Amino acid sequence: MESLFPNIELSTKSPKPTSFLLSSPRFSSLKSRIITKKWSVSVPCVCSSSPTVKKTESKLHANGQDFIRSVGKGVIGFAAAATALASVCYDAPAFAESLTVAFPVSRASEVNTVQRTLVEAWGLIRETFVDPTFNHQDWDLKLQQTMVEMFPLNSADVAYTKISGMLSTLGDPFTRIISPKEYQSFRIGSDGNLQGVGIFINIEPRTGHLVVLSCVKGSPAARAGIHEGDELIEINGERLDGFTSEAAAQKLRGTAGTSVKVKVHSAMESSKDASIREVNLPREYITLSPISSTIIPHKTLDGHLTKTGYVKLSAFSQSAAIDMANTILDMETQGVHSYILDLRNNPGGLVKAGLDVAQIWLDGDETLVNTIDRDGNMLPINMVDGHAITRDPLVVLVNEGSASASEILAGALHDNGRAILVGHKTFGKGKIQSVTELHDGSALFVTVAKYLSPALHDIDQVGIMPDVQCTTDMLNSPRDSLLKNESSTSSLEADSCILVAEHELDIQESVGTAS
Repeated sequence: MESLFPNIELSTKSPKPTSFLLSSPRFSSLKSRIITKKWSVSVPCVCSSSPTVKKTESKLHANGQDFIRSVGKGVIGFAAAATALASVCYDAPAFAESLTVAFPVSRASEVNTVQRTLVEAWGLIRETFVDPTFNHQDWDLKLQQTMVEMFPLNSADVAYTKISGMLSTLGDPFTRIISPKEYQSFRIGSDGNLQGVGIFINIEPRTGHLVVLSCVKGSPAARAGIHEGDELIEINGERLDGFTSEAAAQKLRGTAGTSVKVKVHSAMESSKDASIREVNLPREYITLSPISSTIIPHKTLDGHLTKTGYVKLSAFSQSAAIDMANTILDMETQGVHSYILDLRNNPGGLVKAGLDVAQIWLDGDETLVNTIDRDGNMLPINMVDGHAITRDPLVVLVNEGSASASEILAGALHDNGRAILVGHKTFGKGKIQSVTELHDGSALFVTVAKYLSPALHDIDQVGIMPDVQCTTDMLNSPRDSLLKNESSTSSLEADSCILVAEHELDIQESVGTAS
C-alpha cells in the first residue's frame, strides 16, 4: 500500500520557470537618436561561490536581471511531481543543505496539479521573500500544514484558496498568486500589446451594463465609430447580460486577421432603437502606449511666448521609456523649452521601466534608487556616464494615486535636483516584487526588496511629499479624461495643478536666466 506521506526532497538542480522583476526590455530603437546609457550595481557576496557583482552594460536593462539574482539568486524551478513518489528539485545556491519534507499527495489529478503549484510558490518565497522570518513563522511547517489541508479536496479552485491562505500569513498584501487568466491580462498591460479590436470596457456600477471607456486611436473599434459611453449588448450574437468586463474582453480578443461581430447601443443617440447597430470588427495587433502628450503655449513672467511640453505617463509598461523618449525628441524639434511630467494616478508597473524613464532626464553617474535585500544589504543602482535627452526645466505632478514605480521615478528626479514635485503626497509603496510564471500558467508575485530614494528617504506607507502642494480646490486629473483629443489643451487649462506647474517652471527659467 502506498504511503500517504511520500518524501519530497529538494535538491539543487532544475530548470527555472519564467520570471522577471517587473522589468522592461532594452531600448531597441529610438529613431536611432537615443544615446546609449550604462549602469553599474555592486552586490555584496552572499556565499563563497558568488563573487561581488559589478557590471556595465547599455541602458541599465541587465541591472534588473542581476538585481533579482542578488536578492533571490536563481529563481526556483520545479519538476513535475508524480502521484506515487512526488519528487521536486530547485536551484538554491543560497542553501547548502537539501531539505526533505513529507506530505500527502492527492489522488485527484486537478488537486495534485495545484499541490505542485503550491510547492513552487512555497519554494520561491522560501528563497526570495524580503522577510527571512516569514512573518515570524516556520515556513517549512507551513508547507506541510497546507498540503494536509489540500489532501481531501476535490476542486482545484478550492485548492487554490489554500495557496492564497498560506500567502496571507506572510502579512504582505503584495505577495500573492493570480490565476492564468489574470496573468494573461497582467501581461497584456505590461507588454503593451494585444490582438483584438482596441476597446476598453467596464461595468457601469449603476446599471450593471458593459460600457466603453475608450478606444485606442486608429484601432478597428475607433474606425467603426464606437465611442466612449457606448453600451455593448452582444458579441457574436451572445447577449452580455451578467458578463464581467474581463469575460467580455476575452471574447473581443482573438487572433489578428479574424473578426468579431459586436452589437452596440450608441450613447450619442437619444432614441434607443435607432441607436442600436451591429458592426463587424477585424481583430488586429494593438499597441497600447502609456504616453499621451501635447504642447501648451505658455506666456512667461516677462511676457515672452514659449512652449511647454506636457507628457502624461499612465503606467510603466515595457514600451514606456521608448515611447517617452520618442515623445521628448519630437517635442525638442518643435521648440519646447520646459516640461510637465504628469504621474498622477499612475499606480506603477515595471520597476525597470521607471529607471529607464529616469535616464531620459538625468546626466552623469546619479543614483536612481537604493534597494535593501532580505539580509539588510543596501544596493545602490546608479547610472554610468548618463546623457539626458533634454536639460530643460521640469516639473513632475504627483498625487495619492502615484505609487511604486511612479514614486521611484519621482524620487530619482527630485533627489537628484532635476525636477520640482507639485501636487499631493504620493501613495507610499516602497516595496519591489518579482513576478514568476508557474508551471500551470498562474503567476506568483513576491516582495523581494524594499527601496529608498537616492537621498535615502523611506517612502513605504509614508509617501513622498511634493515641494509645492495644490490647494484643496485644485483639480486632480481624472485617469482617462485628459488629452482625449491630443490637439486640444482645454482640459489642461481647467486643471489648476497645471497652472501651479507652469508657475514653477517660470521661476526655474527666471533663476536660470539670472545665473
